[in-house]
Amino acid sequence: MNFPPIKEQIDILSRGVEDFVSPEGLEQKLAKSIESGKPLKVKLGADPSRPDLHIGHAVVLRKLRQFQDLGHTAILIIGDFTASIGDPTGRNKTRPSITLDEAREYGRSYLDQASILLDPNKLEVVYNSDWLNGMNFSEVIKLAAQVTVAQMLERDDFSQRYKGGTPISVHEFLYPLAQAQDSVHLHSDVELGGTDQLFNLLMGRELQKKSGQSQQIIMTLPLLEGTDGVEKMSKSYDNYIGLSDTPAEMFGKVLSIPDEMIIKYLTLTTNLAMSEIETIKSKMAEGANPRDFKRQLGRELVKVYYDDNAAMDAQQAFDNLFIKKDIPDDMPELKLESDDTSLLDVLNESGMFASKGEIRRLIKQNAVSVDGEKVGDEYYKFTTSGESIIKAGKRKFLRVIRS
Repeated sequence: MNFPPIKEQIDILSRGVEDFVSPEGLEQKLAKSIESGKPLKVKLGADPSRPDLHIGHAVVLRKLRQFQDLGHTAILIIGDFTASIGDPTGRNKTRPSITLDEAREYGRSYLDQASILLDPNKLEVVYNSDWLNGMNFSEVIKLAAQVTVAQMLERDDFSQRYKGGTPISVHEFLYPLAQAQDSVHLHSDVELGGTDQLFNLLMGRELQKKSGQSQQIIMTLPLLEGTDGVEKMSKSYDNYIGLSDTPAEMFGKVLSIPDEMIIKYLTLTTNLAMSEIETIKSKMAEGANPRDFKRQLGRELVKVYYDDNAAMDAQQAFDNLFIKKDIPDDMPELKLESDDTSLLDVLNESGMFASKGEIRRLIKQNAVSVDGEKVGDEYYKFTTSGESIIKAGKRKFLRVIRS
């Protein structure tokens, strides 16, 4: 099989990666892969306790798809057995377990949704109950004997619970070992996961080493904050963008994220080239209007799950619904002659207000919007050509024209 050059593969695969153990090791594995014509085995485990997937889950799924596109073997482990234990990662108390049958049913739903991003024709799907459920007690003891309690307590959530006097069940210590045993059983070359899974992934390397196997490469991806920009994306926080959302829903939700999340979302959720993202980052640092890049982000995200036409239609639908809603046909117009004219100066120059103080009060009260988006900065600049509609208060509208 013909694989792309190593550097090209590394450039693609390293995008957005947080923990990389180790780049040199991956280069060596890729070199052997090219020489032998054998694809790497790339493992991603999923405990399907929540069957509804969103673009936060998609961050690591998209990385697995990149390995697929480069010709490597993607192995999706449905952790029906490990889900029945309950992953203690990030928990301040013991996680309730679910039954093997429940985990299997959730797994089918997970796979159906994950197939939106993954190539089903290049995907191996396995269930870890197939090998973990068959281990006898003697084998479990031998597995547990490979790791000390001190090693387990190096894990932050375990150490915090231990110091705080919060109970830790012995079976929770078995979870990282069970996940690590997946790597040993599959002889995985690479394991993917969120940054919160680093300890579990490192445990896989540890057990592979003790089993005489070549250690897997670890690549973790950041956890994506939701549309509120604060909490991790989750349906329970109602800050999520679902994989099955319509183009219009995706576009509209993106426009609600904080400006400081634009670059992270572009990097982790879209296919936009990193060179273009760096250019956007520079322009924003120079004071360019984030609203324009947020709209670009909305289009790029829709493209991932639909296509270019759907992206443009979603933007138009949003504009029709929110920007043009309740806007009168006739309103005052103001032509801008300078790029440096601020929102405060534009409204003051319009003659629609008694003073700059009145305008400032409206801006501070979130009563001023530009093209349907609230603007709380009196120094906001109009950076795009064409028309913008300003709404100030409940009834005052101004059309700003910039050539």
